[in-house]
Amino acid sequence: MSLFYQHIINQTTKVGIWKIEEPEDFFLAEVPLQQNITHPHKRLQHLAGRYLLQYLFPGFPYAEILIADTRKPYLPNEQYHFSISHCGDYAAAIVSSTHRVEIDIETPSEKVEHIAHKFIHEMNG
Repeated sequence: MSLFYQHIINQTTKVGIWKIEEPEDFFLAEVPLQQNITHPHKRLQHLAGRYLLQYLFPGFPYAEILIADTRKPYLPNEQYHFSISHCGDYAAAIVSSTHRVEIDIETPSEKVEHIAHKFIHEMNG
């Protein structure tokens, strides 16, 4: 298991980051490939993100995931709100049964550091 980080925000919302170290077969044993993704690493990222959804909320209906015109995955009945992101060897997911959520992960770089003030705020106390 390669769970890198997990945080239970509250009873209805959880977030996690998975370090992808497993072969594709590990994920395919639990999660179906829903799209024809030809690039091996992109396919691995796709599978790891969906695996993480089920890890955070066992029984997550990943087989019902649809893709909007905006390319954002969603569930038609909105039983869960969720967001998946991946970068390099990491996949991240956030899931909530009550609130709309979004997540994005990026590898630290000069460009990200230059615009960080737009989306990262220090908290006092």
